[in-house]
Amino acid sequence: MATITAKDVAELRARTGAGMMDCKKALEEADGDIARAVDILRTKGIAKAEKRAGRAASEGRIVAVVTDDGRTGAIIEVNSETDFVSRNEEFGALATALAAHVLADTSLDGVVASAAGHPGMQRPFTGDPSKTVEDVVTAASAKTGENVVLRRFARFVSDGVIGSYVHFNGKVAVLVDVGGANNPAAKELARSVAEHVAAGVPKVPFGVTRDAVPAEVVERERAIFVEQARQSGKPDNIVQKMVDGQVNKFYAEVTLLDQPWVRDPNSTIKQLVELKSKEAGAPLTIRRFVRYQMGDE
Repeated sequence: MATITAKDVAELRARTGAGMMDCKKALEEADGDIARAVDILRTKGIAKAEKRAGRAASEGRIVAVVTDDGRTGAIIEVNSETDFVSRNEEFGALATALAAHVLADTSLDGVVASAAGHPGMQRPFTGDPSKTVEDVVTAASAKTGENVVLRRFARFVSDGVIGSYVHFNGKVAVLVDVGGANNPAAKELARSVAEHVAAGVPKVPFGVTRDAVPAEVVERERAIFVEQARQSGKPDNIVQKMVDGQVNKFYAEVTLLDQPWVRDPNSTIKQLVELKSKEAGAPLTIRRFVRYQMGDE
């Protein structure tokens, strides 16, 4: 029998929102395996869902910028150790300069999940070509006395339009690539979708379509739904229908096009795209998006 520590219970509670005693019992049943304990709590209906992202202890700023023509956008997350430094004007200027550098880096079109070790860190910094990006970040660490890190970044290039949204506190930001047109209706769609993704309601989507949801995630959800349905005591054919319904509901929660629009829950994002396509005079598509939230893995 594994030893259940207070730290284990606290971690499980943070990941599920379940009560302390429920977490302790689930850990005991799972022999200390936190992942199994999460599923046990969900099967019992005590926890609705595990939080998708872990937390990394960090402060800092997230910046998103888009060119005037709306065809190129960049997003960066730069971290510090304390909120005191991240709120400093010089730190803000550094974050803005790093975002401008990424925006100007024509070698990149995509998402860099971890800046550490990426070739971009060794490229000349646009604000001072005598230094590399890594030199600039290292100098900031020396000046602030804290470990300053350019954690991740992304740059999108589109023949349509890039939309962006940055939450007022600089802790959440989104870039969205909309294809099909570069006009006011397309720009409005890109902006609206960026705001929606930033809100994370009902959940932060895995991707634009159902194909973007990892198969292993779907199968894990299905297994939990099957166990919950069986506990109802209903016949197998009814259980299957119940499970299929739950899986479809899950897809609707984590697939961008299926989600209810945060500004009008009676409309889905797919319907919003169709509406803006009519206004744009061309079929619009959401090609991709990236969402950064401070501290998320």
